[in-house]
Amino acid sequence: MEYIPTIKTLVSSHQYPPLGGGGGKVVQDLCEGIASDSYNFYVLTAHWDDLPEFEESENLTIERIKSCRAQAHRADLLAMTCFVWKSFWRALRIIRKWRPDIIHAHFAVPGGASATVASLLTHTPYMITVHGGDVPGGAPEKTKKWFRFFFPFTRFIWKKANKIITVSQQSRQLAQAHYPVKIEVIPNGINTSRYLKTSLEIHDPPCILYMGRFSPEKNVQLVPKILSYLKDLRWKCVMVGYGPQMARVQTLIAENQLDNRIELPGWISPQEVNEALLKSDILLMPSLQESMPMVGLQGLASGLALVMSDVGACPDMVSLEKNGFLIEAGNEKEYAHALRILLSNPKKLRQYKENSIQKAADFDIQKVITSYKNVYKSILKGKI
Repeated sequence: MEYIPTIKTLVSSHQYPPLGGGGGKVVQDLCEGIASDSYNFYVLTAHWDDLPEFEESENLTIERIKSCRAQAHRADLLAMTCFVWKSFWRALRIIRKWRPDIIHAHFAVPGGASATVASLLTHTPYMITVHGGDVPGGAPEKTKKWFRFFFPFTRFIWKKANKIITVSQQSRQLAQAHYPVKIEVIPNGINTSRYLKTSLEIHDPPCILYMGRFSPEKNVQLVPKILSYLKDLRWKCVMVGYGPQMARVQTLIAENQLDNRIELPGWISPQEVNEALLKSDILLMPSLQESMPMVGLQGLASGLALVMSDVGACPDMVSLEKNGFLIEAGNEKEYAHALRILLSNPKKLRQYKENSIQKAADFDIQKVITSYKNVYKSILKGKI
């Protein structure tokens, strides 16, 4: 029998559930999905609140390092800088003791920064998965000021990586406008078995779900404005998340007299996210920028009709006139019109929900896992 050695991968990511957004969920799904006797993972991520500093399961270890993190849903500049410094020193110790074959950084900054230096000092090959906001122009409202200062330093991170993966063609195009390097695309995947509904019956009243940061690039303040056109119809809305535009959203809800129809549960746990998806019928995403939104994949796998902006990889998730609508970003009347079509026709809404379940198969996590396994093997070709 041919001997197949175990590939050991040190993962560096400041996001890992319950911290962060969709990018962290991608990291978790990949590590848990690939971990086996043939693939061992050691994840270095950020600590927060009372989370355990270590979690160990077969073939997967998670270590959370204290890095000045103040919030679960976001990391500010101080937290990212602190993570770079502390994860670098911790990575050196892990590499000397555990001897990983590959360093896999998720997000070019901050994970890629510490991974680059650790790789140079230990001669361990490293790769980066870029999730969108860590690309110049990917989320300008959040990172424009950061890149103004840090951009010259990021070139070295991209140049020295053995492999660079991005999750959408849009992110790839943005990245290559700034970094003349080879970039491969592996879209995000979803573990569909975690989300499949036992019933696709429409709730009473139908539930519209917004899920994401309350930040400018998500255009979250448009949600109450969109829903103000639909007061004559029966529906409720749950807006999951938190961020700098929370106060503005609350004001718009009050101004449009929607207090009794829109719920604001704030930032919720992964289990509560799954419950919110199960209790919803339509996913509304009026974003101005997106890469490969994980919440869109969760919506598909949960059987939600999609009403999304025509940005990033959102068009890949929507089959027009089958499971959703693509709207020009910012056109509140067109978002409202799409919602009206679905809310006024329960039969069509039910069919769209069923079609989303079928569409989710295109993004099954097993396809993504196979692609990443091939990347790991290509990096180590001739060494294993």
